[in-house]
Amino acid sequence: MTRDALMDYDTAIELFEPVLGFEVHVELNTATKMFCGCANAFGSRPNENTCPTCLGLPGGLPQVNRKAVESSIRLGLALGCDIAESSRFARKNYFYPDTSKNFQTSQYDEPIAHDGEVTVELANGRHVTILIERAHMEEDAGKLTHSGATGRIQGADYSLVDYNRGGVPLVEIVTKIIEGVDGDAGEVGRAYVAHIRELVKALGVSNARMEEGNVRCDANVSLRPRGSTVLGTRTETKNVNSLRSVERAVRYEIQRQAAILHAGGTILQETRHWHEDTGTTSSGRPKSDADDYRYFPEPDLVPVAPSRKWVEELRATLPEPPSERRARLREAWGFTALEFQDVVNGDLLDAVEATVAEGASPAAARKWWTGEITRIANARGVAAPTLISPRHVSELVALVDSGDLTDRLARQVLEGVIDGEGSPSEVVEARGLRVVSDDGALVAAIDAALGAQPDVLQKIRDGKVQAAGAVIGAVMKAMKGQADAARVRELILERAAQ
Repeated sequence: MTRDALMDYDTAIELFEPVLGFEVHVELNTATKMFCGCANAFGSRPNENTCPTCLGLPGGLPQVNRKAVESSIRLGLALGCDIAESSRFARKNYFYPDTSKNFQTSQYDEPIAHDGEVTVELANGRHVTILIERAHMEEDAGKLTHSGATGRIQGADYSLVDYNRGGVPLVEIVTKIIEGVDGDAGEVGRAYVAHIRELVKALGVSNARMEEGNVRCDANVSLRPRGSTVLGTRTETKNVNSLRSVERAVRYEIQRQAAILHAGGTILQETRHWHEDTGTTSSGRPKSDADDYRYFPEPDLVPVAPSRKWVEELRATLPEPPSERRARLREAWGFTALEFQDVVNGDLLDAVEATVAEGASPAAARKWWTGEITRIANARGVAAPTLISPRHVSELVALVDSGDLTDRLARQVLEGVIDGEGSPSEVVEARGLRVVSDDGALVAAIDAALGAQPDVLQKIRDGKVQAAGAVIGAVMKAMKGQADAARVRELILERAAQ
């Protein structure tokens, strides 16, 4: 694939103003699909969760999932939207293998929620308000798997389709155009999608696992010359499914479009694919406008008309807003802005909060989750909170605080817990990893080390305290790491003072 010419990012921002827009698709975690009784379950065998209704076969008639409507209203309220007194579904017609019906049941001119806003905070402390155009209900499409050397549609030998996801309830959140963000454009995209993901998790309406496609972002980017008020031609990078990738995709499109425009070229209005491995986008298909989908009202579904009483009852169930929660936790934990941002960026806020609730100090909880646990998770390609429970992390911290484990031993215990060997205490006993606290055993090891290095004791007595390092190392080796290095040093210095 030919690589695009790119302009330096800072130069691109000097010459052009980026204008953004985001469409975030949130899969709801209802038990069944949007319009039928098939299970809404991730990881099932291909095409297991299908029926005549979600496949669009003759005789299959849809029924609206009440729980999905409830979740959509709660999400709309949390976005600050007005909830429509009446909304209706439409058929969005397009022909592609992932839609067996050859249309998607969605909402067009009458969405369930409209005209909201959210405010996101960037790492530099800047607050950006993003206006929400609409949040509408729809169904997800199936999933295509392309078989070939690249794993992508380009160059695939053939493609397989799994309709299990077809019909899963979705809420699509569409922003109004976002202007004035300049060089923060990529970070604004990341912060906004992170806000949406945190919001739906707090509401409990979605599992919000981006790696499973529960939250996906379409990033719209256009550029206009500095001083112009005319919007440029936009591209839409589809189905970006990680926070880091949202930021990278926005920045890449700014650099790519700037290079084209500066060279006198024009931007094609199109969808583009994001490639995580190369950090690039590639051309998809010309972008369709609404007219191309030939929307018309869904004849088999009546309008959704939630009572004002029900809407207000649902409003009363809303959790603490994510921004307020973050401010409260940061103050309670005493973290610096950078320390707290590490937790947020790692999607570890829930894990750290739960670990603190189990009795660990905030500093220790943050240290283990953002450090060793994240390192192991990255090596295994999984999310850190899936590896170990907050209760077990708190128990590990307690063993370190009590002196039963050193950090080095605790890392071994952590690996044992993650590998399914039991709780931290059980791993300590099974592996025999508890710190040796018997001074007699330590003194014996120290004497043996000094016997092998007879000049060290005199060096320490002569004021060369750093010479104790060699003895400490020998003792730690003899004790297989199961000694407190600080205590060993104390005993060596006590011996030298005699």
